[in-house]
Amino acid sequence: MKQIPGGVTAAKGFQAASTAAKIKYQNRQDMALLYSEAPCALAGVFTTNLVKAAPVQWDKAVLDSKAPVHAVVINSGIANACTGEEGISSCRSTAQAAAQALQIPAESVLVASTGVIGMQLPTQKLMDGVAAMAPALGGELSAGEAASKAIMTTDTKNKEFAVQLVLDGKPVTIGGMCKGSGMIHPNMCTMLSFITTDAAISQELLLAALREDVQDTYNMISVDGDTSTNDTVLLLANGQAQNTPITCKNEAYAAFCQALHAVNEELAKKIAGDGEGCTALFEVTVTGARDKQEARTVSKAVITSNLTKAAIFGHDANWGRILCAMGYSGAQFDPEKVQLAFKSAAGSITIMKNGTALDFSEETAKEILSQPHVTVLADLGQGDAQATAWGCDLTFDYVKINADYRS
Repeated sequence: MKQIPGGVTAAKGFQAASTAAKIKYQNRQDMALLYSEAPCALAGVFTTNLVKAAPVQWDKAVLDSKAPVHAVVINSGIANACTGEEGISSCRSTAQAAAQALQIPAESVLVASTGVIGMQLPTQKLMDGVAAMAPALGGELSAGEAASKAIMTTDTKNKEFAVQLVLDGKPVTIGGMCKGSGMIHPNMCTMLSFITTDAAISQELLLAALREDVQDTYNMISVDGDTSTNDTVLLLANGQAQNTPITCKNEAYAAFCQALHAVNEELAKKIAGDGEGCTALFEVTVTGARDKQEARTVSKAVITSNLTKAAIFGHDANWGRILCAMGYSGAQFDPEKVQLAFKSAAGSITIMKNGTALDFSEETAKEILSQPHVTVLADLGQGDAQATAWGCDLTFDYVKINADYRS
């Protein structure tokens, strides 16, 4: 497996386009279209929020039908959440517009939205946007990059990643794009992720691979603790790599899962590292846990601690906040066995061992914590399991961005 350039158009047979539909934003592209002429097997994972946006409801219905899919239409600016029957009608009209423009069944069209909750989408603008994008579809990497920019809201950078592996002598590609910066606390924010692959794989195994992998990728990130109404991860496989179809959990399936994990993890980290107003990606790796779930619980508690996030922003080695978050996580461990360390590109430093502070250099610690990627290493000293979670620091700008988001 190796990283390659590109995102959603890196895999064979996938095309993308984008346009400025003026749904909410002016002077920028705010709609994207993803398309495969060959029918695709679909896997999807969605928000656990009881309040589910209309696009989530639409896509879940498409997934449950087990019908092949061809296209995804995405808009930014308005989330189409809490919009009742009119919101569902907008999804239907958008899918029908894509069906007409691409000569495919409306039931094979997925939709996704991100932005302000509670506003109705200007459906005609969506339909016009689809009509403008269909003839502009292209398989170039630049088309995928433009699509990844069109789905941004408060994101400061577009996010895409792709890898390639060999199955049965055939190059197989998995690529993806995502958006997310605020309202990020998936439990499958607003987080949207779209992954494409030219692998030949059954829908059953595609769904199994995605559902298992989100537990250690998207579900291990948090920016602000808010689980969005729109969280969606869609994985489309069109089989154009012509590998022997993966229909059982064999070596090919394991290799595919490993490559899918690489894409999902990188995209998840890109979201966490672009949290609203943040200056650093904050990573927490817990080792020495009795089981995987315990390690996940502790690592998530630390990255979601506002006091710890603020300390990272201030480059303050306040390990007491970390131990405090670990203690209220619900996991059972002996504080007298815990070891804590900080690590970054500037080096590493152990700050606490066996429940007691060590004599460390505050200046060295500050230098380590001043890097754009900071890691906390927490060893519970009671087992062999481990897990990693990703978040970001908490800054003044987070409040500024969210105080006037609707305007």
